[in-house]
Amino acid sequence: MIYPIIPYGDPVLRKEADDIEKGSIDVKQLAEDMFETMYAASGVGLAAPQIGMSIRMFVVDGRPFNEGEDLDERDKDPSVVDFKKVFINAEILEEDGDEWGFEEGCLSIPGIRADVYRPEFVKIHYYDTDWNEHTEVYEGLAARIIQHEYDHIDGILFTDHLSPVKKRMLKNKLSDISKGKVKVDYKMKFK
Repeated sequence: MIYPIIPYGDPVLRKEADDIEKGSIDVKQLAEDMFETMYAASGVGLAAPQIGMSIRMFVVDGRPFNEGEDLDERDKDPSVVDFKKVFINAEILEEDGDEWGFEEGCLSIPGIRADVYRPEFVKIHYYDTDWNEHTEVYEGLAARIIQHEYDHIDGILFTDHLSPVKKRMLKNKLSDISKGKVKVDYKMKFK
């Protein structure tokens, strides 16, 4: 099932999401639906608040970063090879390394991209859809995708990481998105 994406301006994107109690929802079905929704919108990550659910779950698939015929083998990021995962009740334990800039976008904020600086390593504790517990360290693009999606379950958007000047420059565009004045080729749900 493809869910509509919740746009910038909706309060659900600003709430700190709740932990999921084991057995309270079908996390496997929800993960399937979230992947289907993400692929339909050409995304590499999707957090539950972006489909209107204030729960601590997100899905990622960074493999598209290594696809494309003009991509040289040396340009491929090893961190996103086979990087398709579901994170439930995730908790970032540590962020480390040099901060590096990368142009980020967001399905909830279409048409806006900006450089965001994040640490290169992340250590995260989470559960998978079988409720197996994991603690893992990620780097590079994989770490960045996790940090971006993790922000969503904490009510933070990538635009919050921008300078005050950049935020002022984007104010009208963000306002238009919240009013539904935006063209996208995927389903969105405006109030």
